[in-house]
Amino acid sequence: MFDLDDLKKNTARLDVSGIDFSTFKDQPLSPGALRCLRYMHDVEYHTVCYMRDLLVTKAHQDHEIASFLAFWCFEEYWHGEAIGQILEAHEESAHGARVQPLRARIRRREALKPWLHSVGSIVAGREWMAVHMTWGAVNEWTTQAGYARLAATERHPVLTDLLKRIMRQEGRHIDFYATHARAGLEASGRARRLVRFALARAWSPVGAGVMPEAELTHLTRFLFGGAVGLAAAQRIDRQVDRLPGLQGLELLERSILARAA
Repeated sequence: MFDLDDLKKNTARLDVSGIDFSTFKDQPLSPGALRCLRYMHDVEYHTVCYMRDLLVTKAHQDHEIASFLAFWCFEEYWHGEAIGQILEAHEESAHGARVQPLRARIRRREALKPWLHSVGSIVAGREWMAVHMTWGAVNEWTTQAGYARLAATERHPVLTDLLKRIMRQEGRHIDFYATHARAGLEASGRARRLVRFALARAWSPVGAGVMPEAELTHLTRFLFGGAVGLAAAQRIDRQVDRLPGLQGLELLERSILARAA
């Protein structure tokens, strides 16, 4: 269950005390892991744009949702900062040096998104929030699983320590989205039909459309390839199955198999 008062008390800049980023100079990550971290860095920093798309809908009228979005964006920003420090330790660009070119590259696509979300909110009414909340739950489940898979695959103690700290904060984000997704789906058959249609027709992993398809394919294969990776994805699909009206979508499994070849 989600508790806004608890979130207010615990929202904080990511604690990186005791994390020795200089360790990565002597014990560098594999090229495959670094490529995943570039993706994660860019997507964490893009959270402010996802929040923008939500706030042009009726989300800004809901005190709890609007409050959560502020805390969510703050914490995700510091996740990007921490990952950026790992990239810098490998003498790679990070933070604004990476983010500015990314946003310039997709500026035309991004310019349309607030308008599309606003129109969707007007047409679909309050059920549009159920789409956003469910979409957010799936993406947060996937993000947390991705961090867990990266830690397990790379087996670098400093990276694992940092990712576990990020995952603890992501867990609170999951609580919010999953709680509101379930409430919205339980409240309305129309919401269940709309959400199922949207996920089945349009869902893609977090970062798709922001990051090049080649980077998404690499991340998918590196983190979710093989039997262990596929099993992690199927656990997320089972969590989706437990939401009202969403049984059998197999979103993660289908996405992984489509990029497995």
